[in-house]
Amino acid sequence: MTPLMHGTSPLTARLEPWMQDLVSNPQLCQKIISKYGSPLNLHHYESMTRNVGELREVATEHEIDFQIYLARKANKTLGAIDKAYAEGCGVDVASFHELEQCLKRGVRAESIIVTAAVKSRALLELAVANNVVLSLDNVDEFRELNERSVESQTPIRVALRLSSTDSEIPATRFGLRAVDWLNLFANREDLSSIEVVGVHFHLNGYSSEQRAKVIYESIQLADELRRQGHNVQFVDMGGGIPMSYLDDEKQWSGFWQLLDELPQGDETLTWKSDRLGANGNRPSNAVYPYYQKLIRGPWLNRILSTRIHDGKQTVAQMLKERGIQLRCEPGRSLLDGCGLTLAEVAFKKKRSDNVGLVGLHMNRTQCRSTSADFLVDPILIKTPNPTLEVSSPYSGFLVGAYCIEEELILRRRFEFPHGIARGDLIAFPNTGGYLMHIVESASHQLPLAKNLRWESGHWLPDGIDEIHVSYGGHSPKTDSLT
Repeated sequence: MTPLMHGTSPLTARLEPWMQDLVSNPQLCQKIISKYGSPLNLHHYESMTRNVGELREVATEHEIDFQIYLARKANKTLGAIDKAYAEGCGVDVASFHELEQCLKRGVRAESIIVTAAVKSRALLELAVANNVVLSLDNVDEFRELNERSVESQTPIRVALRLSSTDSEIPATRFGLRAVDWLNLFANREDLSSIEVVGVHFHLNGYSSEQRAKVIYESIQLADELRRQGHNVQFVDMGGGIPMSYLDDEKQWSGFWQLLDELPQGDETLTWKSDRLGANGNRPSNAVYPYYQKLIRGPWLNRILSTRIHDGKQTVAQMLKERGIQLRCEPGRSLLDGCGLTLAEVAFKKKRSDNVGLVGLHMNRTQCRSTSADFLVDPILIKTPNPTLEVSSPYSGFLVGAYCIEEELILRRRFEFPHGIARGDLIAFPNTGGYLMHIVESASHQLPLAKNLRWESGHWLPDGIDEIHVSYGGHSPKTDSLT
């Protein structure tokens, strides 16, 4: 069956059963949009059980101590905290409010790590007061924590954020080199209140080979820190665990091939023939790799099976021999299948040069991460009460509410074989990890999208929107929709 909407070069989304059920129920979709406004973020967390299980199964096979921490920055809902904690995971937090909310939800201090790139005094104070581990990033953070520990005599647990010295790994803004950390902590008599309990690192990209190399560097640093008398208990490899939004590799490679062959100025595939950062027919580093073969469990297995240095031991064996726990902080891959964004069509019209446009009641920050575009086909949900206009085929771009010329929801062109009209709905699938919240903006004083969670057979307000009322939002109603 031909979909009601697809990219000129289709990139068909992989859907969870709950997503299929939802988009097949136009009456329910219209009801909740009418009640809560457009756009609307819907969360169904059951897929997280599968995603956690895939990682844990591999760790068990390698007989290592292993723990998962949900990267809270990937999704701001309280339900995400609750589900991760119910699955026995910890939470990685990056701000005062993220930490405060976790503590109020009953997440224990030992199940939280603070990895904020810039840590406010309020965040440091809250973490120290609750004995939460802090990922220590730089010398100035060290000095501030050291001063606080001297004043309060409160033990402060830290993980040293390591930046790799491997020439094949790109330079990073995060952390310090191992030699710098060792020099900083060597022979310091005023560090009795700072306890180094772990080594932490952050890498861009999704290379299993690079992860294995930096885990080895982290183990070496842990060995040296232990010789200095520190009780290093874990290595944390951060996030970047890959997932795949698409099932069809040919669609993915085909899109980039067609984009490469497109004449300059031809808008058949993208707005103003935007190459999305690509050079040639290979996917650009400016976009997330929406199709990937090696994801989650198999990816982790490859890391743990890697033999580094003299080749005598695998990464897993090195961790096991030392009794070091391996930790990770997935966001996107843990939330894979857990979210969908609905938006209402406001209008369709022609650009001044006759290019088709479809306006939505949303803005471009509400389905976007730091990537150049969201390269997954949305789903058109026709209204149960269509307008009287003839539904003829249509082609064009999705535009949003901000009053700027480049206000594109997505930069790809879309085809509507059966037409599209005001009041129809568009569903953006699998947006739960980063795409809903990481760069969302309330510019023009437009309200942020509400967040609903599926619970006990009902769509209920998540609660995070009530917390954010003081930031200019509006409190959602509390009754449920089935």
